[in-house]
Amino acid sequence: MTRGTKLAMTGGSLVALALLAGSMSVTRPAPNRPETAAAPMVPVGLVSFDSCADALTELRAAATASVGPYGFAGEAGLFGDRTAAIGGAGSKARTFAGAPADPAGRDTGAAHSTTNNHEAGADEPDLVKTDGRRIVAVTGGVLRVVDPASHRVTGRLDLTGGREELRWQEHRLLLLGDRALVLREDPPRPADALRSIRRAGATRLLLVDLVGRPLLLGTYRIQGSTVDARLTGDTARVAVRASARLTFPLASEGTDPVRTERNREVIARAGVEAWLPEYEWTAGAERHTGRVGCDRLSRPDRMTGSSTLTVLSFDLTSDRLGDGDPVAVAADADTVYGTATSLYLAGQRPTPITGTPRWRPSATEQVTDIYQFDTAAPGRPRFLAAGSVPGWLINQYALSEWAGHLRVATTTGEFQGEGTISESAVRVLRRDGGTLVPTGVVDGLGRGERIYSVRYLGPVAYVVTFRQTDPLYALNLADPAAPVVTGELKITGYSAYLHPLPGQRLLGVGQEADRQGRIKGLQVSLFDVRDPGRPDRLDQWHLPGGWSHAEHDPHAFLYRPDTGLVALPVDAGVRLLRVGDDTISEIGEVTHPFRNVRNRSQWGPQVRRSLVVGDVLWTVSEAGLRATEPDSARSLAWIAAT
Repeated sequence: MTRGTKLAMTGGSLVALALLAGSMSVTRPAPNRPETAAAPMVPVGLVSFDSCADALTELRAAATASVGPYGFAGEAGLFGDRTAAIGGAGSKARTFAGAPADPAGRDTGAAHSTTNNHEAGADEPDLVKTDGRRIVAVTGGVLRVVDPASHRVTGRLDLTGGREELRWQEHRLLLLGDRALVLREDPPRPADALRSIRRAGATRLLLVDLVGRPLLLGTYRIQGSTVDARLTGDTARVAVRASARLTFPLASEGTDPVRTERNREVIARAGVEAWLPEYEWTAGAERHTGRVGCDRLSRPDRMTGSSTLTVLSFDLTSDRLGDGDPVAVAADADTVYGTATSLYLAGQRPTPITGTPRWRPSATEQVTDIYQFDTAAPGRPRFLAAGSVPGWLINQYALSEWAGHLRVATTTGEFQGEGTISESAVRVLRRDGGTLVPTGVVDGLGRGERIYSVRYLGPVAYVVTFRQTDPLYALNLADPAAPVVTGELKITGYSAYLHPLPGQRLLGVGQEADRQGRIKGLQVSLFDVRDPGRPDRLDQWHLPGGWSHAEHDPHAFLYRPDTGLVALPVDAGVRLLRVGDDTISEIGEVTHPFRNVRNRSQWGPQVRRSLVVGDVLWTVSEAGLRATEPDSARSLAWIAAT
């Protein structure tokens, strides 16, 4: 291949699988149950506040109605991360795919892999990026630029500013031409942590020029934690969630009504600034501060007053980040799903804590709110519509926009312990004015189980549920008013990530299990889905006791369609597999040395990512980068993270 040529995309397999719709049978699923198991679906929209005084009145009222003796529902500072508690919502997901030619005519380098993005045209931040000319990664708080041709570090930039605790923070990247946007969470300083039991951290963005010696052009800091980000065209959009800055008394004395009243008194004294995040941005020696304005804040029909979502927009061709042109919603979300033209924010609706703290809302309280924004044009996104569905999302792969509709897969109910009552469904929504309204639903999936993975391929969907065995459901969504299950495959274990392959096949990465549902180690399954009525497993690779980052983070998954190479971080190293037409075989393993690893253990440094430039496989860990011959797993070079 010549310089600037990308390797083949997996898009061909998407098209092939989408064509299955024409040959699908229309086997009817089990009769749909009426949606009485969940809370009534009240359409949500967004309304602007008339003034800051009006905003303060409504935010105080909503927060007062929502607060309980232990604060707001799902407060991580009190009860742990709500994301983990609801089954991994918001977890993020590297495939081998070539991006289209750079529209600006920039040299895009040798053939190379790209981040395993959910949708084409919406790049996702990751721990390492490459454009074929350079590899950019941040480990230990230091950004390094590696020349893949010479196997040398050509640039280095310390991003910690002398704060040692930031060397432990994860840094993620977006790459556009000669610009890198670095995203990280700034942890609360000790003084902030003492003042409040709530999270007091911030999102930090750093704009780096990669020409020659890497140079920090500017920074942006805003109160709140990063939900996720997407790069469409030249515009990076970052979604940030900020809890209302309300310091409630420690709930150590008094009855529940007394505790609740104390918390309401705190809300009554709060100013509107408690809900409007502050930000600061720099450009060279310049420093600017500001706060999201009341004119940039909207509210849904129903709100809790517990948090604010802010979407920031940055032009990565500029030499400065600016103020981010913020758009804010008095709502909550933990999942971002993006396409080339739309951005969706979704999250489970918070519920008041009225008694003993619970890790999970009841089935009737499980409602996911969804907000859609138009991102087709550069700059600030435009709100389009909002809607609600029963249940909760496993991650962004539970959402899919296709042919003017949004498909949403959720689980509702309890699924732990004996007497489990739960089921899953896929709903189809369409935009009607400012509301996402339901057009069809197929439910009753995996009763007594929960969703572990979802993959939409045009009009086709595949859903994996699990408790003791793993049903792989095939669904036909071609008619948005009448989605149906066309086939089902039951095997032991489950797939936590599904990836499309050429030849109408799927690759599943997850865990093997016995008949009682006890997990038995990493398994990779090759599925034949040519017949939507009879999905089948062609082969299985099993590593007893093993696990992989790709089970929970699809960015860790690498697939090269021209050779069938699959690279999976397994335990501390990377296992290289080759997927044929109907077989899976192992090539070997790539590991990294202990040198320069802070948290040294008997397992060695964990290799987090794999990528390909030309015909060389690169693996990345905290210790450094290794170049490997993918056909034999033979090491070609080692670059220590010094």
